[in-house]
Amino acid sequence: MASFKVTGGRRLKGEITPQGAKNEALQILCAVVLTAEPVTIHNIPNIRDVNQLIDLLGDMGVSMRRLSESSIEFDASQVNIDYLESETYKKKAAALRGSVMLLGPTLARFKKGRIPSPGGDKIGRRRLDTHFFGFMKLGAKFNYSPEDGGIYEVDASQLQGAYMLLDEASVTGTANILMAAVLAKGTTTIYNAACEPYLQQLSKMLNRMGAKISGIGSNLLVIEGVDVLHGTEHTMLPDMIEIGSFIGMAVMTQSEITIKNCQIPELGIIPEVFKKLGIKMEFRGDDIFIPSQEHYELENFIDGSMLTISDHPWPGFTPDLLSIILVTAIQAKGTVLIHQKMFESRLFFVDRLIEMGAQIILCDPHRATVVGFDRKQTLKGIRMSSPDIRAGVSLLIAAMSAN
Repeated sequence: MASFKVTGGRRLKGEITPQGAKNEALQILCAVVLTAEPVTIHNIPNIRDVNQLIDLLGDMGVSMRRLSESSIEFDASQVNIDYLESETYKKKAAALRGSVMLLGPTLARFKKGRIPSPGGDKIGRRRLDTHFFGFMKLGAKFNYSPEDGGIYEVDASQLQGAYMLLDEASVTGTANILMAAVLAKGTTTIYNAACEPYLQQLSKMLNRMGAKISGIGSNLLVIEGVDVLHGTEHTMLPDMIEIGSFIGMAVMTQSEITIKNCQIPELGIIPEVFKKLGIKMEFRGDDIFIPSQEHYELENFIDGSMLTISDHPWPGFTPDLLSIILVTAIQAKGTVLIHQKMFESRLFFVDRLIEMGAQIILCDPHRATVVGFDRKQTLKGIRMSSPDIRAGVSLLIAAMSAN
């Protein structure tokens, strides 16, 4: 298991550039399977989940030509769909939650799919019902084989456009259904669709490939099925989670940092939420400058009541940054309630912060109250482990600020 030894209490200075967005990458990379023509993707992040998915695509027969460190040309003209029957695929796909995103493209182009119960971070219940509900609305037939280690086999020989109202605005669910619908017969309407920037990016890429998707950026998508998709070129957005993490890192370590190439219009309310913590930032073109801040004070609501920050589906505040907000509030002046609505286990890392000396009350699995230090005391270093990647970044930021 990887480990880091962090010597905290040091101020940083300089520029940092976020990688491409992981949550966009998992969708976009799977979409290359939808066409037999070359697709070039830029700003691919160099992280484990993405690299594992690229390896999985290669095993399926997708050829690749690396153009630069972060750009690859993919050619899925020789996909071996029988590879999905192999034990190697079953093992690799089960270890990577993003592998479920291959279902939509393989159903659309090859009329069948196969996926084991996928893995990923243990951050609470993340069910796949929305994906399967959408595929079944399009006419797919499912067969689940628990005796084979949990394999979902899908027959999509007669995909037909349909109206569907999703039970939740799942980002991956919407993306997967969208990729299946673009090659289905007739018109598909997805209501209560997710509308995150990454979903918008996927929709725009598919339209450049020849798909007919309208309603992009809203929760009502209309897809007119086409017979074939073509090649294209696509550049991924920077990862908004990295950008938010760098903001929190700069503030907690009292550092002066410029975050480069942020695509600020795509960040939604993320900068405004950090400003509610009293954090100063300047937009310089597409860069965000964070000055060194000795003190920052939490806002209250207009009626004087304590600030509450909670997560919501886009365009609300992303749940992936609530842990960064929580750790950044430790050194603020004031008190804030962090309400994690969308996942039931993401706040369990706060016991490590409490052990470091933070004033945090874990109210229940979804809510934590942070009483800020106002820099009057610092966190202390401890030995700890992280339950998931988002908590890990927050704990790293806490360690960087600690004595």
